[in-house]
Amino acid sequence: MRVMVTGATGLVGSALVAHLRGAGHSVTKLVRHPHADDERKWDPAEGQINLKDLEGFEGIVNLAGESIASGRWTMSKKKRILESRISSTRILVETFAKMASPPAVLINASAIGYYGDRGEEPLTEESSSGDGFLADVCRQWEAAAEPASKLGMRVVALRTGIVLAKEGGALAKMIIPFKLGLGGVVASGSQYMSWIAIDDLVRIIAFLLTESSLKGAFNAVGPAPATNRDFTKTLGEVLHRPTFMPMPALAIKFLLGEMGQEMLLNSQKVLPERLQKAGYAFAYPDLNQALAHIIS
Repeated sequence: MRVMVTGATGLVGSALVAHLRGAGHSVTKLVRHPHADDERKWDPAEGQINLKDLEGFEGIVNLAGESIASGRWTMSKKKRILESRISSTRILVETFAKMASPPAVLINASAIGYYGDRGEEPLTEESSSGDGFLADVCRQWEAAAEPASKLGMRVVALRTGIVLAKEGGALAKMIIPFKLGLGGVVASGSQYMSWIAIDDLVRIIAFLLTESSLKGAFNAVGPAPATNRDFTKTLGEVLHRPTFMPMPALAIKFLLGEMGQEMLLNSQKVLPERLQKAGYAFAYPDLNQALAHIIS
């Protein structure tokens, strides 16, 4: 396929581009500051995009958006998180509407934040949306992509969990303190963490690109969500380090505010029901196996 990827320089985007090219697909990156032959320019915040740059592509993967995990969520930060996602999605869909032959499929990033804080409740794609800032962002994000389906496009909302990768993201931030013996349970440790190995995530995106019958929401998470206590124990075992340094909930709220509450204290036991029914086979369905592979 000829595929265009936004957010192509980020953690997931970089891995996705490499994976798709390795599988024989032709990939072009849509970026703000192009420097190479495989890059095209856009500026979603300013509404700038060249319609001709999107012509001839069969699939678009939209991963663009302000990082949610860097720093406290001030009012201006929350505005950037929301507007960066909505503006990038909206300008793509508006451009598709002007094309005689828009791409066949749009895979638009979303997140399991869609479900809010749900304790031990098993969550599938049929579960309702929850409360909170991230849930609201995800609802608006998915809604911004939906009009593309009226153009005859296949639209996929990719509700991604915690991405496990050595190169960046949550796991990379955890490895150093855990190696120093400073790792430990966060708050009660009973909150569920729905994770996905980055190798599986890029394979899932490729699977959804090429399976022409699949559309709608898909939970991009592994089949075995773990509590924070179990995740901490497993990571310590893989690193051969003790995990005796707990982080109280009050400290999380004091240091990180709303971001800490939603990203570290909320519980989301999310299951990849639709992916499994569609026949996707996980390379790393087990947390211990996934962490051992990533950290090795």
